[in-house]
Amino acid sequence: MEFVLPQQSQNTLIPLCFETERLLLRPTDATDAGLMLALFQSPKWLRYIGDRGVRTLAEAEEYILQKIEPQRERRGFSNYTLERIRDGKRIGISGLYERDDYDGIDFGFALLPDYEKQGYAFEAGQRLMQAARETFDLTTLRAVTHPENMASQA
Repeated sequence: MEFVLPQQSQNTLIPLCFETERLLLRPTDATDAGLMLALFQSPKWLRYIGDRGVRTLAEAEEYILQKIEPQRERRGFSNYTLERIRDGKRIGISGLYERDDYDGIDFGFALLPDYEKQGYAFEAGQRLMQAARETFDLTTLRAVTHPENMASQA
């Protein structure tokens, strides 16, 4: 299922949200700075994705405004916050990313440690791959993972 959120201004794109059995995937916005900060500081993020130099809530909000929202405005897709439907808990992110140093669109995800190994990343990934084909008309997705990150490779 996909739907649109109410338009906030005349110049704002209406972002698409997607739903799975257990998750709402909605475009990440500045209200997600706390989640992003927690992910940026998590051991697996630092080990497998890399230090983004984000240390404060204000820096996380700025990252969202400078890195995430511009791609969504340009391409219609970007980073999605994963919220559990049953309780609204923000558990991680997943997205389709346009990268300067990468040919094509990259698929990625990250979960807070308490929500790993429960199938959430797979569930969100399946839905975003469907959206990539059916909504965003993408024919190729790529995914890059650290060679030692066996969980992500699975």
